[in-house]
Amino acid sequence: MCATSISKKLCNRSLDEPTSVLTPQAVQKLFETLRQLSDEGCSILYISHKLDEVRDLCQSATVLRNGQVTGETDPRKATSAELARMMVGSDLPEMMVESSELSNAPILSVSNLTLEAESVTGRSLKSISLEAYGGEIVGIAGVSGNGQGELAAAISGERITNAAEDVVLEGRPIGHLDAGKRRDLGLGFVPEERLGRGAVPPYELSENALLTAHRKGMVKHGMANRKKAREFASHVIDKYKVKANGPEAKAHGLSGGNLQKFIVGREIELDPRALLISQPTWGVDVGAAAHVRQTLIDISRSGQAVIVISEELEELFESCDRIYVICHGKLSQSLNRAETDVEDVGLLMTGIGSQTNDSGSTTEGFDYAV
Repeated sequence: MCATSISKKLCNRSLDEPTSVLTPQAVQKLFETLRQLSDEGCSILYISHKLDEVRDLCQSATVLRNGQVTGETDPRKATSAELARMMVGSDLPEMMVESSELSNAPILSVSNLTLEAESVTGRSLKSISLEAYGGEIVGIAGVSGNGQGELAAAISGERITNAAEDVVLEGRPIGHLDAGKRRDLGLGFVPEERLGRGAVPPYELSENALLTAHRKGMVKHGMANRKKAREFASHVIDKYKVKANGPEAKAHGLSGGNLQKFIVGREIELDPRALLISQPTWGVDVGAAAHVRQTLIDISRSGQAVIVISEELEELFESCDRIYVICHGKLSQSLNRAETDVEDVGLLMTGIGSQTNDSGSTTEGFDYAV
């Protein structure tokens, strides 16, 4: 479609988080089109929490916090830190990433995992292998719909794999176990959908604590100990700085960021040996996002293995030690964060990038053979 016809359709329209499923290369193409439309007289309302994008694209910015305008500025003349300060009301904490000694063997590993899609809209997984050691954060990048959800289900136990050895936790095959039994063995999981999967919307936080934390002695002879559940929920609220009116607060009454901090805190307090978290800061303000990322860094440095599935490359490069890329249901080899960049990962997300394999030779893109 030519730019003129696009402008007739998009003139005086708004775009809400339009880059959430795009590669870095596609983002630049989108921005070129939006700049052209602006030059032709279109007014564009661009809604985003990605501050670098706002600074790169927009001529003016209005910042909202708690439903109120907290500032207006020319983002081209402001720093990301200044915009963030208007968004959260204070300076963001500086990320502290300490060096860590890895465990001798992987805590969690996936070996040659192949699974057919369960629906016509799903994505089949093809010969996926990955390892996560204690002491590190492993990231999985990819454009939405390339198999992230299916991989999370296969690792977490929401879907049983073809063979027990497909997924191994501390040397024990768990591919044949359901999600509850995997949790009993030390696998934590934070799903992408906070309301409905991570928490039951109309339930109190103390009741939502019971969903997974009942393993902390909150159930006896099939009866829930409500007092212990409230104490546990209060502990999570205090420790993870959740803004809520106590353990009786309903899950749907919390902001997305505060509910995410509660769910993440609930899982961490179970002391998992490996934690799988999907889209940890999706729809979360920059203040809560920084808190969640630092929390994941801290638990990895305590010896746990953390796997982060995210479509936010900035997030992965800020906190991960190694990064895999998933594309068309296949997983790349791992990339050392310090030895790659957003451009390289973005190309792999499209399936056309190159990387060095274990033998030292270079391979172009992914092998899509079924």
